[in-house]
Amino acid sequence: LLHCWWECKLVQLLWKTVWRFLRKLTIELPYDPAIALLGIYPRDTEMLMHRSTCTPMFIAALSTIAKTWKEPKCPSTDEWIKKMWFIYTMEYYMAMRNHEIWPCVATWMDLEGVMLSE
Repeated sequence: LLHCWWECKLVQLLWKTVWRFLRKLTIELPYDPAIALLGIYPRDTEMLMHRSTCTPMFIAALSTIAKTWKEPKCPSTDEWIKKMWFIYTMEYYMAMRNHEIWPCVATWMDLEGVMLSE
């Protein structure tokens, strides 16, 4: 099962893109399937601060991989970015509804700039 989600050459292209985005955000995470697939982050306190940024990126990637599961093609970076925009929009509206907009803005501000640059 690890092959389908992480080791397959077709999905590796998407995971490398995810880590490239993380580097653009100056988030240095080890290239480890435990982080992306299971949400097990290093105990380093600096990494735990970035969890709210990384987790939606990983969820969007997993959803993109699942959508192309039986197809002999690479999961699309464009589809991944669309899913991240969807997650961003939903989190924004939830934050507005709960009157907690500032934590949402802080989480997504840098990521929004990187998504727009692609």
